[in-house]
Amino acid sequence: MTHHTALRSIRVLARLAVLFTCLLLGLATLPAAQADPAYLPYLDLPAVNSDGARGGGLHPELPLEESVLRDALDQARADRVAPGRYGTLLHQYWLVVATRNARIDLATWDPTRGVPANEHTFNQVYVNYLRLTTEHPRLWWAGLAGIAGGSFASGFFDLRDVGVILDVPGIHRLGDAVADLLRATPPELVEELPADIKLLAAEAPRLSAADIGWYQTRLMIMQKHIFTDLVPMHEAYIAAGMAGIDEMLTAGVIDDNIHTAWRSIDGGTREGYVDALVRMTDREQNYIVADQWDATAAGRGVMGRVLTYLSTVAGKPAIPGVLAPGNFRPAVVSAEVAGRRLSLRTPLPAFNWADRADRWTYIMGDLNPRHIDLESNPVLAASVLGEPFWNKLARGRAIARIPELISDMTQQWAVVQ
Repeated sequence: MTHHTALRSIRVLARLAVLFTCLLLGLATLPAAQADPAYLPYLDLPAVNSDGARGGGLHPELPLEESVLRDALDQARADRVAPGRYGTLLHQYWLVVATRNARIDLATWDPTRGVPANEHTFNQVYVNYLRLTTEHPRLWWAGLAGIAGGSFASGFFDLRDVGVILDVPGIHRLGDAVADLLRATPPELVEELPADIKLLAAEAPRLSAADIGWYQTRLMIMQKHIFTDLVPMHEAYIAAGMAGIDEMLTAGVIDDNIHTAWRSIDGGTREGYVDALVRMTDREQNYIVADQWDATAAGRGVMGRVLTYLSTVAGKPAIPGVLAPGNFRPAVVSAEVAGRRLSLRTPLPAFNWADRADRWTYIMGDLNPRHIDLESNPVLAASVLGEPFWNKLARGRAIARIPELISDMTQQWAVVQ
């Protein structure tokens, strides 16, 4: 290589070095690429599991870690994302808070896994309702759910027992007892009885363990649905006051009616607590589980109807002064028999808890008024609400009361002029 050629090569390399340096410096001055915000995958997600029919949370793409959800929410708020876009994320966050406080594992809460896998969770739901109302006495609906839930849970355990020992005195015997009474009753009066009573006599003796297992799953789905809807808003109010409830409203998680309920609670008056109790009970029974009760009563052939009526026969919420359904509205009918006007009086309820209008009549006619009486008496409320859930559970077991139920039925079943 000549001297001149070498010099030219050096000059070319020098120019390339300068150009490369300038390129690097130019790239360094460009703005850094922005990472996608943490909340982006969680926007506009539907709450596909809000009805409690499956395991886990509201949407499979939402995390179950409280800190991850909180960070995503904080960033979405800071970026002024429209709340309607992160409504399911917000709901999931408060649901995770609610299950953590209730000592429930949301990841494994799956009603379809059956009774043994869900027994602890089923009980903890009611333990948590009582915790909420004893720690925050203004939350009257939680008190109602905890006390009535103790009775409900008792019936649930009875179903488990009967499912195992179906041939011993239990549901079969109860159905047979009703059938015997019907055979001894003039057919003209039997014809006037509610269809549920006749169905109980005809079909209860052939209930199977599979029927009962299906019904238990239906009950567990409804329980999770109620918790998923109402308990997260309780936790939002406890943690953030009306600001937490307002955000749920603007995000579309709750409606105006339940927002009004929380304003009533926040007002701090007895009238407000009563208003909130009625609104929340209305939401629970006429919005959250209304369709699910309809489907349950219509399910599994006639057995859905038999099982929901059995629950009505055995049910008696453990609120002082509340009447059992058969005492609140007993089946009483009249008919012409051999030229005489006769009446049949029975201790069986003339309605089925699964029917919307009749269920609401019982709730507003007896259950809610008696709970208002309880909450209005601080000494009595502290005694009843403070009693451990496990005491309520043991006392309410209907399996031990079936002989008594049959005895009452045979003694109170009467044909009179």
